This record gives sequence, C-alpha cells and structure tokens, in this order.
Amino acid sequence: MRYYSKSYKTFQSINYILIALLSLACILPLIHIFAVSLSSKDAATANIVNFFPIDLTFAAYKETLGNDNFLRALSIGFQRTVLGTLLSLAVTMMAAYSLSKDNFRFRGRNVYSWYFIVIMLFHGGLIPTYLVVSGTGLMDSIWALIIPSAVNVWNMILMLNFFRNLPPELEEAALIDGAGHFRTLFSIFIPVSMPSVATIILFTMVMHWNSWFDGIIYMTKIHDYPLASFLHTIVVKENFTEVGVDLAALNQISNRTVKASQIFIGSLPILLVYPFLQKYFVKGIVLGSVKG
Repeated sequence: MRYYSKSYKTFQSINYILIALLSLACILPLIHIFAVSLSSKDAATANIVNFFPIDLTFAAYKETLGNDNFLRALSIGFQRTVLGTLLSLAVTMMAAYSLSKDNFRFRGRNVYSWYFIVIMLFHGGLIPTYLVVSGTGLMDSIWALIIPSAVNVWNMILMLNFFRNLPPELEEAALIDGAGHFRTLFSIFIPVSMPSVATIILFTMVMHWNSWFDGIIYMTKIHDYPLASFLHTIVVKENFTEVGVDLAALNQISNRTVKASQIFIGSLPILLVYPFLQKYFVKGIVLGSVKG
C-alpha cells in the first residue's frame, strides 16, 4: 500500500483545484457563447445573458444554417482540414522515418536534420511566401491553404524521436522477411506509433481548422474563404453584407446571436474529435520527447 503524506495530499488537492479552475476558464466562454446564440435579440443586445439562454429561440441557427455562404465556408474548412491533415501526416511520417536512421544507414542525415532545424527557426517571411504561392499559380485554390504548411518541423521531430525509441529488432525482422522501407513504415512503425500519430493528427487538424489569415491573403473572393476566414470577416470586421447575411433578418435577431451561433458551430468539429484522440495525446507528447 502506498503511503501519502499530509503535504503530498495537500499538494494534490491544490493541483485538482487549479485544474478545475483552468477547465472552467476554458469551458465557460463556450457555454456563454452557446447561451447567447439561443437568446432573444433584446436579451443579447442588452448584454444580460450569462450561462443560460433568455427567451429561448433558434432563430440565429436558422439564419446561420440557411446562409449558403456559411455552409460553403464550412465545407471548404472541412476539405482543407482533411486534405491538409492527410498530406502533412504523410510527409511528416516519411521524413521522420528517414531521419530516424543513423548516419551509417542514411548518409548525410545530419545535414538534412540541421536543414529542417534552420527552416524551423528562420522562416522565409510573409512576402516571399506570398510571391511563391502567387508565382506557382496556387492563388484562389485550396492548395494555397495546404501546401505551404504541409511540413511542420516540430511534428516531424516529435515523430522522429518516437521512431528512434522503437526496438530496432522490429525493423530488422521486417527487412529479413523481405519488406521494403514503405512496407516497414506503414505495416510496422505506424501501427505501434499510434500515440504519436494521433497527437500529430490533432495538432494538424486544429492548425488547419483555426487558421484564418492565409485564407484572407491567398483568396481574392470571399466565397472561397474557409470557415475561420469567414468568421473573421463577420466577427472582427462585422461585414455582414459580403458574407450573405440577410440584413432584413437582423431586424428580428441580434447580430450578436448570429455571430455566437456561427462561432459555436465552428468550434464543434474539434470538440467532437478531441475526445477520441485525447487518450493518445499526453502519451504521444511524452514518448516523443524523451530521446533526441
């Protein structure tokens, strides 16, 4: 039986209290947004809604889900997140697998490793990146939102360290049985590295789903915006005309309730995905960072 001293129990209690407070700080704003989205125009305009809706109404959601531009932005956001995550995951896994080998098996490994570290520390900058995207004909294309961020060096290092912690006998057995490098990667390394893979999937999905700035600079038309850029146009710029919100409907509902409903819908996909990946999350970060 374990013996816990009084100081240890006090320390543990303080930790639980701090975690509970941090959890509330994260979830209460979302509950408030949800309550505002379900409240009447008068209650939202008067700013008297806290954590429970006042004069329950679904008018804001009816307006939001009836907005073709919002649904199009939502669709583009899903496409970007799925394609971007798949591409980034494939590139990250192949690069991490190659760089996880020693110098004897991969000549020049250190050169490539330092190259990735340098580009992680010193980015080309916004203007050169924009010129490259424009010069390659990617403007107004979903690939302009995906390709420039396909390689995330931090995620690659996380997976690289995870691969280097795997027993070398696994790879040796696969090679003896006649498997090539691709077969070894996809049949041996990835199945036993699910904590690392799930962590990178979560990081990449959140990055693509929440990224709004690149959509604004690489898309010249608002109807090509992903959801994050679309919400920025409404929430920050409050430009309701160009994004297709019915101004006549705003006489019946508050612009605060419309914005709240769109923000809540925009946050749902990540909230629904996270519980399925959470059990791998901490384990993936810890195991991927113990060995350099």
